[in-house]
Amino acid sequence: MSRLGKTPIPLPKGVEVKVSKEEVEVKGPKGVIKRVFPKGISIKVEENEVLIVYDVKSDLLKPMYGLYRSLINNAIVGVSVGFEKELSLVGVGYRAAVKGDMLDLQLGFSHPSQLKIPSELNVAVEKSTLIKITGTDKQLVGQFAADVRAVRPPEPYKGKGVRYVNEYVRKKAGKAAKGK
Repeated sequence: MSRLGKTPIPLPKGVEVKVSKEEVEVKGPKGVIKRVFPKGISIKVEENEVLIVYDVKSDLLKPMYGLYRSLINNAIVGVSVGFEKELSLVGVGYRAAVKGDMLDLQLGFSHPSQLKIPSELNVAVEKSTLIKITGTDKQLVGQFAADVRAVRPPEPYKGKGVRYVNEYVRKKAGKAAKGK
């Protein structure tokens, strides 16, 4: 059984949790997130904390217990504080711009790469080489950041490409000159 699943989730001020049959709705200052849970997992809201309880008879829910606790915790953090990922573009001539609901990337290809920005996310470009992705859903923020990085991941010889801020890219040695 998950040790983390047992711990109660503290509710910050301004966050409401409503539980219906198999759905949890978390409301906060940044938005609303709804999650669906299987039968056998029940969510109890007490004063300033949320508890997750599962049916002990079910073997299928035991390994998933901690997962559902983390999903609710991420929803609570998302609607109260939000999530953010930052990407930097490293390379000569690499730049990004937001055009409507599209992220326009110029990464050394013969054509500009464009990615559609999901409606739940906010994307801002600073200094044309720093991309900030913010939103309430942790999974959606992380997935969009991974999609942007996948357009041109950092290469190991010069380190050029799209990388997370504070990501360390291990560089390889290039070809050694052969002397006689």
